Amino acid sequence: MDENKFESVYSSKVKAGKRRTYFFDVRKTKGEDYYITLTESTKRYNGDGYDRHKIFLYKEDFDRFQQSLNEVIDHIKTDLMPDYDYEEYTRRQEEWEAKIAEEDAEGGSEESAKPAIDESSDSSSDETPTAEDDMAW
Repeated sequence: MDENKFESVYSSKVKAGKRRTYFFDVRKTKGEDYYITLTESTKRYNGDGYDRHKIFLYKEDFDRFQQSLNEVIDHIKTDLMPDYDYEEYTRRQEEWEAKIAEEDAEGGSEESAKPAIDESSDSSSDETPTAEDDMAW
């Protein structure tokens, strides 16, 4: 079944460094039902396109998915790494976005001139980058 046959009714994007972006899309089926697609899009190391990984989340799983996700995040934050500054990357992202906005206001920048992620291509690769690969932004 071709996912593009279903109407996208809401989208949210999370940029995670220079190479990774997460997309949260609410889609509507022909039967007036809704589901979520979670997509991780990662720029390939060789610069030739993007690798994409998708999860389809259906309404009957929303509560259990959310509960389990919250449990594992809380376990890491509370039990495994309670002293870690989890807001560090939010601050860094805000600083980076402010820098890009300032450069754009001054007449453009190389970073902002890069092409946007091509959301139409769907590919996969054997090489899966780690979060550490994407942290130097």
